[in-house]
Amino acid sequence: MTGKQILLIEDEKNVADVIIQGLEEDGASVLHATNYERALHLLQTNKIDLVILDVLLPETNGLDICKNFRNLGYINLPILMVTALGGPENVVLGLDSGADDYLSKPFKLIELKARVRTLIRRNLEIAKQSQVTEKHRYIYKLIEIDDYKKVAFVNGQELNLTATEYRLLLLFIQSPQKVFQRSELLDKIWGINFDIGSNVVDVYVNYLRKKIEKATPVKAIHTVIGMGYVLKIED
Repeated sequence: MTGKQILLIEDEKNVADVIIQGLEEDGASVLHATNYERALHLLQTNKIDLVILDVLLPETNGLDICKNFRNLGYINLPILMVTALGGPENVVLGLDSGADDYLSKPFKLIELKARVRTLIRRNLEIAKQSQVTEKHRYIYKLIEIDDYKKVAFVNGQELNLTATEYRLLLLFIQSPQKVFQRSELLDKIWGINFDIGSNVVDVYVNYLRKKIEKATPVKAIHTVIGMGYVLKIED
């Protein structure tokens, strides 16, 4: 995290102070804003590597801020949304607004740092991959992924996936019929190799599953009770 510049948009001083201290201990530089206007100014006048965005802000809420950033062209900027609003429906709202990841309060600082490191590392990997000209395609039954263009199709219909959902489907299609344990998905998708006591894997898998099922009545992602998830389509 050394040398990275992070924009923190958080109006609670105590929370902001803890986050800033923790990230600066790991070598990051943190710019702090409490509202949209200040945040936008900092974003436009600095090289920002990642945004940590609270949802419950006094003026413009975090969901609208996230949408505005994306609409302004900050498509590849990693955004980690944090909020006291837990529950799958709020996670979905956050992801739909354009966030790359979602962390519910209260959270442990070690988990926040892990999410930040993962998003920054992933963004660097995507930047490197964008320089590759070779086209990579994966096809499993009625699901197809063009990993060069970063698009996925079901029955020829393009899926509107978030970055995390795309990576999850790519992992599944690279090893169809393999059962992935939740711990393995946490490690490969989020870069977290320890139990964080969160249902984030289940939320993302269910969200991806629903998007696939909108395009086809065929069930593609199955839950293997006590083990994990598998991409498997019966003939």
